[in-house]
Amino acid sequence: MGKVLVTGGAGFVGGFLAKALAAQGDTVHLVDNLARGRRDAFLIELLASPNVRLFERDLLQPEALSDLDADYTQVFHFAAIIGVQHVLRRPYPTLRDNVLLLDTAIAFARRQPRLRRFVFASTSEVYAGSLELGMLPIPTPEDTPLAVAPLDQPRTSYMLSKIYGEAMVRQAGLPFTIVRPHNFYGPRMGMSHVIPQLLERAHRAAPGGILEVFSVDHRRTFCFIDDAVEMVVRAAKAASCEGQVLNLGHESPEITIGELAETIARVVDKPLTIVPRPATPGSPTRRCPDMSRALASTGYRAEIGLEEGLRRTYAWYRPMVFEGGEREVAT
Repeated sequence: MGKVLVTGGAGFVGGFLAKALAAQGDTVHLVDNLARGRRDAFLIELLASPNVRLFERDLLQPEALSDLDADYTQVFHFAAIIGVQHVLRRPYPTLRDNVLLLDTAIAFARRQPRLRRFVFASTSEVYAGSLELGMLPIPTPEDTPLAVAPLDQPRTSYMLSKIYGEAMVRQAGLPFTIVRPHNFYGPRMGMSHVIPQLLERAHRAAPGGILEVFSVDHRRTFCFIDDAVEMVVRAAKAASCEGQVLNLGHESPEITIGELAETIARVVDKPLTIVPRPATPGSPTRRCPDMSRALASTGYRAEIGLEEGLRRTYAWYRPMVFEGGEREVAT
């Protein structure tokens, strides 16, 4: 048991991570400005735990955490501008603010004499430039050389902010672990991601109707949030993960977005015709992590299959969002 800080703690991954840490007995402090989230039922229930507290702060302010104690044992930095649509609309703030958010978190971590680990959430997007140049092995190991995509592409801003962030963490003098999430999904992830968007279109479609699918031939692997959080928690504890960069996700099955849509149609129990639409600008054609290092370091392999994870996700979205109205939930 320890005392941990989770930035972006009211968001999707941060919230489920905080819940898991609290369940194992840690004192868990969340930091979030609630810009893209709110005090929904999940967060209210989480904050009812006696060992969980939320600090509503803006990490773009360098002194945002100056009044917090200096006895934290772990810092998990998950606060960031994410989501393809948000990044495409705001490339410059994405590049600037993600770096500033991390700088505030690192400064806070540096004044924690008991700190055992600083965990930085990077992204699988760091591999996109290497893929574009034909340099990317699939499945992709963490030591793959990183190439930069064209700088005039808005989506490149997010990749650059995370590559720069990885360099900051490496040079900060902290005991660190860098994780590169690969397509985490599950309840409460907001609506700016492919799985909830396809679930909503399928939910609202008439039986025998159509399901429009963008980037239909692009290939991905997906990892349910419960598996993802277990990997993060284990990586933060394992001595072998200190100073390491780890892919987090599922290595298989690698499926097309069209196949994902077909599975979603089964989950919502409707016969639907998949109608291909253009590829999303800047979307990588493939994304599949080599999970050998993470498995060797944490001893954990993702267990929840895609269809089971989609059913759990739909079971939450249907009453809470599609029929309930909680659209801006978390990131």
